[in-house]
Amino acid sequence: MKAKFGPAGNSEAFSAKYKTTLQAPSYLEEMGLDHYEYQCGRGVKVSDKIAFALKDKAAEHNVTLSLHAPYFISLSSVEEEKRDNSINYILQSCDAASRMGASRIVIHSGSCAKISRAEALELAKDTLTRARKAAVEQGYGHIIFCPETMGKVNQLGNLTEVLELCRLDDTFLPCIDFGHLNARDFGYIKGKAEYEKMLDEVENTIGSDRLKIFHSHFSKIMFTDPGGEKKHLTFEDNQGFGPDYEPLMEIVAKKDLAPTFVCESAGTQDADALTMKKYYMSLK
Repeated sequence: MKAKFGPAGNSEAFSAKYKTTLQAPSYLEEMGLDHYEYQCGRGVKVSDKIAFALKDKAAEHNVTLSLHAPYFISLSSVEEEKRDNSINYILQSCDAASRMGASRIVIHSGSCAKISRAEALELAKDTLTRARKAAVEQGYGHIIFCPETMGKVNQLGNLTEVLELCRLDDTFLPCIDFGHLNARDFGYIKGKAEYEKMLDEVENTIGSDRLKIFHSHFSKIMFTDPGGEKKHLTFEDNQGFGPDYEPLMEIVAKKDLAPTFVCESAGTQDADALTMKKYYMSLK
């Protein structure tokens, strides 16, 4: 097994050339990429026509798919109605993912602005447990939930919290956004040592089998102190904001891990995903 690489949604270069996402799989295969994360951040609006056509195109061009669930999901909201709505958004995401042949959905964990982190985590655990139960009952047991590490300090979703959510169900995989983790800790990732520590925590908490195939978002992210994440950058942005991808690729290759890397660079996500893949392949 090898790591997979691809963009989150459509890059500026793609959008300048093509009119429909259905052309993404052939475009990505031609580039040398093998994954695509479909964006439902602003709501799940995927017709059967688009979903089934994308499934066929992805299979034809050897591109695997994942889906980003709506941004407004809050597993930890103090308002019960918002938590119940979040379950519905997750189920809508499962439905769309299932129709298009995507195996994973990425889920934002929420905020802990008005309560303690411990209280927020308990609410999130309850919401995600109920969402999983409903998904299985509705025939979406094959869809893998990927709770995501978040970039703002007041958001639930540091690595430890996300791994606690993943312990709820053996099928859950963490979506480790290294740019987010670097931003929420104000430039914490300096090189191999920090990446090693993170991956060791994953293995020690949820085991080597899930470490091997974790989901990941990667981009350079501008941050502020004390807020954390401010905005996504490109690999060409040399403003002193990391993290660097090279040490991570070296560890992934050395440990023979096979994660899925989704690049979220601002507009250059396909080119930057390819940069990561080429470096990774040079180490294999």
